[in-house]
Amino acid sequence: MVDSAVTPETETPHEPNGRVLIGVVTRDKMDKTRRVEIPRLVRHPQYGKYIKRRTICYAHDESNDSHIGDTVEIIESRPLSKLKRWTLTRVINRAPARAVAAKPATPAKKKK
Repeated sequence: MVDSAVTPETETPHEPNGRVLIGVVTRDKMDKTRRVEIPRLVRHPQYGKYIKRRTICYAHDESNDSHIGDTVEIIESRPLSKLKRWTLTRVINRAPARAVAAKPATPAKKKK
């Protein structure tokens, strides 16, 4: 007898296992790896002033989908390498396209 009450269509979505963080991609030169910076504000214990701090995480991006400046969501995962313990789940906001203008060639100066 097959239990028809529980089917993939009727299952409720469950919470992801592990922490979910939102940050900005700061480096994308590695293949399938992104460096994500997560900013936070911490209150100074003595003076009470809020100080900017950051957490740097290396996240696995299987499809090389994100680039510098993109706001991304990462989720904690098993250790994938020496530094990678996070996996990129989605790109929340894309950075504006960088216009790479070709620099005009400057003539070489002659020595006198």
